[in-house]
Parts: sequence; C-alpha cells; structure tokens
Amino acid sequence: MKYHIIGIGKLKEAYLTAGLDEFLKRLRPYGKVELTILPEEKMPDHPSEAQKTAVLEKEGEKMLARVRPDSYLFVLDVGGKLISSEELAAAFSDLALHGTSELTFIIGGPFGLSDAVRRRAGSRISFGRITLTHQMIRLLLLEQIYRAIKIERHEPYHL
Repeated sequence: MKYHIIGIGKLKEAYLTAGLDEFLKRLRPYGKVELTILPEEKMPDHPSEAQKTAVLEKEGEKMLARVRPDSYLFVLDVGGKLISSEELAAAFSDLALHGTSELTFIIGGPFGLSDAVRRRAGSRISFGRITLTHQMIRLLLLEQIYRAIKIERHEPYHL
C-alpha cells in the first residue's frame, strides 16, 4: 500500500519533525509514504469571509491537483466522522480488498478546508472534536496510520 499525505505549511517545531521522522521510519517496512507539503497562501491580518474563502479555495485547488485519480481520498476534518484506530484499520483492509493501492490524506491549513476538498473526499474523518494545529495533526495521522497497519496485521503495537 502507498500512503500519500498532503498538507499546507512547513513544520516549525523540531519535536514535530522528530516525531514525523520516527513514524516515517517505522512505516517503511509496510509501504511507501509520501509527504507533499505545499506553501500557505497569504492571508491578510483581518480577513473578510470572502478573503478566507478565496484562500481556502486556492489551497484546496493546489491540494486536489496532487491527488492521483485512482487514489482513495481521506480528508481530515473536524466536522468529519469520528473514527477509532480499529475502524481506520478496517477501512484500510476493505479498500485493499477492493483493489485500492494508494490512500491519500489531506490536512488543511490554519484556516481549514475548502468545500471542494470536502466534496472530493471518499471519507471525511476526525480524530476528535478538539482543535489541533494543522502541523500537529500530521504527526498524529502518521501515528494512526502506523497503528492501523499494526492492527490490520494483528501485530503488537508498542512505542
């Protein structure tokens, strides 16, 4: 299986980079993981709703342009379906059983996601109703992909 994560904005914290590197290393035996990080669009200091929408649409277009046509798209969205690690593992298994060989995950930028990204999603998922930074969720997503793979393979998960 191939896993493709598309996000907006560079990581600024060394501890997050170290965590990403650790889970990328742990995931290597289980498939290829590709990170596509796109630059944030410039947002005025006190943007109007129209300006926010325009930025989200522009970022959404850039992210969707990176989704390969035969990839299944998960969108991480605070308004998405709450999903457990076991449910994520089951989704991976089901998609693989039906011939899917690539899973793409989109994480929006600091202002969220465009409606076009939400509409394109095969699944909109949430890791909870709390607000997490778009940078921090990258690490949590990699950890959950790793955990789902271990669950799917009936392997022990130990950190």
